[in-house]
Amino acid sequence: MPVVLGSTRLVESQALRGKRVGVVSNPASVDHRLRHIVDLLSADRDIDVVALFGPQHGFRSDLQDNMIETPHAEFAVGRRTRVPLYSLYSDTREPTAEMLRDIDTLVIDLQDVGTRIYTYVYTMANCMRAARKHGIKVIVCDRPNPIGGVEVEGITLESGNESFVGQYPIPTRHGMTIGELARVWNDHFGIGCELEVMAMAGWHRAMYWDDTALPWVMPSPNIPTLDSALAFPGTVHVEGTNASEGRGTTRPFELVGAPWVRAEAFAKALNARGFPGVYFRPVMFEPTFQKHARVACGGCQIHVLDRLAFKPVLTGVAVIEQIRAQDPGAFAWKQPPYEYEGEKEPIDVIAGATSFREAIDAGEPAEQIAARWQPTVAEFRTLQEPFRLY
Repeated sequence: MPVVLGSTRLVESQALRGKRVGVVSNPASVDHRLRHIVDLLSADRDIDVVALFGPQHGFRSDLQDNMIETPHAEFAVGRRTRVPLYSLYSDTREPTAEMLRDIDTLVIDLQDVGTRIYTYVYTMANCMRAARKHGIKVIVCDRPNPIGGVEVEGITLESGNESFVGQYPIPTRHGMTIGELARVWNDHFGIGCELEVMAMAGWHRAMYWDDTALPWVMPSPNIPTLDSALAFPGTVHVEGTNASEGRGTTRPFELVGAPWVRAEAFAKALNARGFPGVYFRPVMFEPTFQKHARVACGGCQIHVLDRLAFKPVLTGVAVIEQIRAQDPGAFAWKQPPYEYEGEKEPIDVIAGATSFREAIDAGEPAEQIAARWQPTVAEFRTLQEPFRLY
């Protein structure tokens, strides 16, 4: 039997009967039979779906990274009527009073990927804040963390580096579900809205996505597979450089490299480090868009051989370190802006700390950088305990 999603339990509970409902979702908001939550709720004549909201990449996930949508983009054709469809990745990132005017309950059903640097959990936080202001109940439909709920790794966001890819001080790989994070946002970080989390049935923390018997639907355009999600907590940091993180290829975040990288030497140097659970296979690739479009890049494909041993953030740090070592004169940090964060250094926004960039510039090895994040990882493990649902 597949894991029973929070959305399935919500639909079966009939808790929304007689309610005017807003739904925050995208194409991954489906159940084990690939039925979308908006369709399931709209099929119930006692539920009035009055507004739809889309996170980054759009309600239909048809937009690439960093593309602005209009706050009130269009109307979606619902089962019985035209329903307003709002973007929450625009100049308006927190629903306004006008957007929420007709709503009794706001349902959030979004698939997170287990990494702090992913905007859906902050769209959720913004919705929770708006709901508190306007007296609206929030129901978060819980979903699996696709890369498991056991491992925690990486830099904890440092004060002064808050952004839309990091609002709260949690580690890069947080090891929580989106419903558990909603509880952390609401109680520990003080949002204080009327919140209900519809927990899953049958999920446990050691599960990865392919243990759940649920179908995989891309949560965003550049997380096409579970393999992409496994590598993402580390190789997302390559976004903050002038090297390619594989966007514009069929293996984003698994393929990394740059025009100045010598693939064989690059992969050999990384493999010699003996990082657990991973093999770096030398490759040449040519992105079709984004950085180095139509330019041959040397690099590697990251093959996770043992995901229980694999340390994605440590691996991602080492990848950047080695890309830089291939040609320090060609390597550069990406220039602002990033995610509309003004003049902040993109790598600082992604890492959630200036110390990461400074350590790489100082020539510190990945292992030394990783040793420094262990105390805050331990602190977060203690913090998360009361908020775990599984």
